[in-house]
Amino acid sequence: MTTNTDARDQLIDLAADFYDQFAAGEIPEMELPTRTKSNIEYDEESGVWTYGDRTSVRSANSVNGARKLLKAAYTIEFLAEQLDEDRSSTLRELYYLSESWNNDEAQFSSQDESNDLVEDLEIVTGATREDFHMRPEESGAKVMGPLRLREQTNRGDRDIHCQLDVGQGGYQIPNNPDTIEFLENDAEFVLCVETGGMRDRLVENGFDEAYDALIVHLGGQPARATRRLTKRFHDELDLPVVVFTDGDPWSYRIYGSVAYGSIKSAHLSKYLATPEARFIGIQPADIVEYDLPSDPLSDSDVNALESELEDPRFQTDYWEEQIELQLEVGKKSEQQSLASRGLDFVTETYLPERLEEMGVA
Repeated sequence: MTTNTDARDQLIDLAADFYDQFAAGEIPEMELPTRTKSNIEYDEESGVWTYGDRTSVRSANSVNGARKLLKAAYTIEFLAEQLDEDRSSTLRELYYLSESWNNDEAQFSSQDESNDLVEDLEIVTGATREDFHMRPEESGAKVMGPLRLREQTNRGDRDIHCQLDVGQGGYQIPNNPDTIEFLENDAEFVLCVETGGMRDRLVENGFDEAYDALIVHLGGQPARATRRLTKRFHDELDLPVVVFTDGDPWSYRIYGSVAYGSIKSAHLSKYLATPEARFIGIQPADIVEYDLPSDPLSDSDVNALESELEDPRFQTDYWEEQIELQLEVGKKSEQQSLASRGLDFVTETYLPERLEEMGVA
């Protein structure tokens, strides 16, 4: 784990590099990988998205470039002081905080701009925003299952069992899951679930107890903390990971972000992605086999599916067969459509059969 001192030193080293360039009579600059889709590569060896070789330069040789480096310098100073004081702040607070800086040119014009700068600092320093004690707004993602853990808080450590010590809502995933220590684990696998409604159905039906499952609520496109904790479950507890989403192209991309990483956070794929994660459903084949209630594919759905056929993450026999079938039937279905066969169908039939087919449970 990166310490406060390590993260602060990495930031100060970057600021010192700006100073050294000034002292040498050079125009200060900061080199970064080009953060565009065309510079994202699928690493066959690691099975995740990474940045390619193309780079771009933030240079003070233009007004716009100088302004970006100025904002970087102010942000580095703020983050270094925050680490010195062992405090934290949110990405939203950083955006508003800049309005108090004594140089108008250093202030951010939007939160997207401040978010992007924090990501730039992650890439250049090799640290993460969690190392800088920067938090996103609360993601609301939860875990339910037979796991006891120890969580570091600003009021001291606390031990929590993710079934016995929590209500129906489960254990709230903290911003930085690397502060969690796993104490006792009786889980057999991890089930990542896209929607809150399906997560609640599984918990109400006691699926986590009956199958010794760690149920992770993704909350739609999963937050970094959710993906990081899922990877830790796999790597440190040696648990298989399966991902349960709606049956549409956008949900398949949610699975892809868990398994292979996302384009936006390609610099952290090896930290966040779990290439061994497998897709459990809803499959296009399920829509046909169970005659699930469905909606017709929209033009954007069709375009997304066709794009996925060209996406290296989905270029397997399994995905090509499923996507081509979905394009043929022209339908998509939600997880909750399984309720058309009864409220217990998903926990008594669908998931047990799929898990057995996959050799997971």
